[in-house]
Order: sequence, then C-alpha cells, then structure tokens
Amino acid sequence: MSGAKEKQATAKPAYLANLKLPATGSNVEMEGVNYKIAAPQGVDPSTLFFVQVDKDKCQACGECETHCPTGAIQEMHPDGERGVVDPAACVNCGQCLANCPYGAISEQVSYVGEIFEKLKDPDTIVVSMPAPAVRYGLGECFGMPTGTYVGGKMHAALRRLGFGLVWDNEWTADVTIMEEGTELLERVKKGDKPLPQFTSCCPGWVKFAETFYPDLNAHLSTCRSPIGMLGPLAKTYGSEQSGIKSKKMYTVSIMPCVAKKFEGLRPEMNASGSRDIDATINTRELAWMIKQAGIDFASLPEEQPDPALGMSTGAATIFGTSGGVMEAALRLAYEVLSGNTLANPDIKVVRAHEGIKTADIPVPNFGTVKVAVVSGLQNAAKLCDEVRAGKSPYHFIEVMTCPGGCVNGGGQPLEPEMLQSSLFHSTVAKINRRFNQRRVG
Repeated sequence: MSGAKEKQATAKPAYLANLKLPATGSNVEMEGVNYKIAAPQGVDPSTLFFVQVDKDKCQACGECETHCPTGAIQEMHPDGERGVVDPAACVNCGQCLANCPYGAISEQVSYVGEIFEKLKDPDTIVVSMPAPAVRYGLGECFGMPTGTYVGGKMHAALRRLGFGLVWDNEWTADVTIMEEGTELLERVKKGDKPLPQFTSCCPGWVKFAETFYPDLNAHLSTCRSPIGMLGPLAKTYGSEQSGIKSKKMYTVSIMPCVAKKFEGLRPEMNASGSRDIDATINTRELAWMIKQAGIDFASLPEEQPDPALGMSTGAATIFGTSGGVMEAALRLAYEVLSGNTLANPDIKVVRAHEGIKTADIPVPNFGTVKVAVVSGLQNAAKLCDEVRAGKSPYHFIEVMTCPGGCVNGGGQPLEPEMLQSSLFHSTVAKINRRFNQRRVG
C-alpha cells in the first residue's frame, strides 16, 4: 500500500457528541483507583510523581513499604502516614497501589481527557497500541473470570470508542524477540559486549538499573521495548502502509503498567521525528473509557487488529508473563546456534511466577546457554550484585518488576478481594478517626 492516497477520517461515534470530558487537574475514580487528569508533555519524567499516597486515607499500616523495591515510600507525617518521598527513587511499578488495603494510593497522570478530545477531533486519527497482558486483565472489569482472554472484544471496543487504527503491541513483541535474540547471539559469538545480557522490555526494571546500577548499563539490551518500537513504526512504516500522514496520528499506548507512562515520556522516544507515543493509559483506564461510552463489552464480537502492524505469533502473547521474553528469545537463539528446529517450542523450564529461576539450556553444536528469570526488583538486585562482582555465570537474564510479570502489573484491575478490603478498611478507619478526634469536655 506504499504510496496510497491519504485516507479520510471515518465518522466519529455518536457517544462522543454528548460526552462530558473530565477537566484537567480533576480527580476521577476509575475501577476503584483515583486518577488525576493530567497529560504532561515535554517534561522530564523523572521529576513527576506517577503514584502518590493520599495522607487523609493512609492509615500508616506500612503495607506499601513492603511492596516498594526501592524505599521510595516512607513515613512523611507525624502520625506515620506514608508518601513517595522522591520521584527519582520511584520506579513507578504501582505495586504499592495494587496492594494498599485502604485504597490510599492514586495515580497522578492520566491522559483519558486528552484522548477523548483527540477522539472527537475529525482531523485526528487515534491509533491504539495495546500490550499482550491487557487482553488477559480487561475482562475482569466487566465481570468475567480472572485471566479470561478478551483480545477480539478489546479490538472491537477500541473501534467503537473511535480509534481510527487498531494496531497491536504483539506485533513488535515479535520484533523484540528477533532483535533481542539476535543481540544475544552477537554477544555470545563476538564477545564485544559484556555478558550476561539483561532484557530491556520492563520500564520499571530499566529505571531501577539506570538509577541504582548505572555501571551495569552496558549489560542491558540495546533494544527498545515493544511499545518503544511500535510508536515510531506506527508513525513511519504504519503511516506509509495506511496512507495516513503521521502528523495526523495520535498514538495511544495501552499497558498493564504504570511505569509505561514514564517510558512514553522519555526524551529519546522521538525516533519518528515527533513524539513516538503521544499518550499512555493502563487497563483500568481503558475499561473506564469503554464504560463511559456505554459499550456492552460482553456482547461485542471478536475482531482482529488492522493490517500492517496487527499480526503476531504465539511467542508475542507470552511476553505478558514472567519468563515469556526469555522463552521466546531462546527459541530463536536455539535454532540459530544449533541449526535445528525445535520439535517442541515450549521451554517450560524458564517459566516463573516469583523469585529467581535459573536453567541450563543444552544447545546442539554450541554448548550450554545459562539463563536466569527474575521476578521482583529485590531479586534482581541480588543478580546485579553478582554481575557487579564479576561472579555471574549467566548468558542472559530476564527481569520483570512485577510479581509474575506484566499480567500482574500495577495498571491491571485490582483484585476483587482488594477492592472489598479497601472499602471495609477505609470505612473502619474513617470511624476510628472520627472517634479519636472527639474530645470530652
């Protein structure tokens, strides 16, 4: 379709005409989480708070501290209420938010207001770019069992919201496999870059490594994350293939993650000649938008993403779970190094849900490839210390910040039990606070 005539924007959905947009700076509850409507542009993301503790809701229980991998959340007030003390120390994983029993932690950046404005604009083509894990979490917001796959319904909902192009981050998950796997092969064969090679898909992990282990940056894969690749591809190759000028495109990254909002604002994310990623939302925000539009999600048909940047393999899908990136990259490395095709592409030994998992993978005509899969940054720090000390035996290390991987990201729907717990604990806390504030005489 290269050289095709420019396509015209399709008619905007009827719901947009009467939609009341949330005001910038206002607070909106979405799927049990409070969001501040703010769409920062052209700022240093390391200066922004992406999550913060509401002092009035905090009950000083310290649960958030136990889930913070960097100590960014500490006591900040006389009665022990917590807060994020410095955005530079926060890796924006959102695990504090997902595990707060009082619902006291909110997101401070939400692009939903700006996205709705762009969806209303007849001269703007809004492009959706959802991550693999979103389609395994979104259904929970509509009463479906945890882990239900709703990829086809998600694509259908995006079209009914008014997204002009429905592309898919699974496409560049496959590209990442080829790029990261090829880089590993080059490191192993040539020895011109240090081993082990760390994955670079997870923005929480990358920020952690850059902040606390800057001397190990050469060990990080030079590949961008899948969304870091899809943004510029959308505005270059995608623009060419669709016949839509890139200046009319507004790209929306849809992630299971809070930290992806930080990643989208990184200054180097401009490979397309403009901002590669114009906005980032997470699974909860997408669910809220679908509900605002009055879309009956459960009744939607199964639809496919649009051509050019919508195809993917099964290897892309497993990116959403810990060990998935490793398994996909090893499939490529095995076949290239050995010259043989895997009889069974499942390399289950590297699949992990928590902690550190190691494996020795025998590769014909090469030898043994030593790998490690890490879930959680406290565990990652242990392996980083080994690398720093020159004692790491591994060729390749995958790191995911969130326990079990992206499927348990800080932007996914809260566990129903957590929502109920937050409501109960918050009610009790309000009663206790009111009682303690009473004075006799």
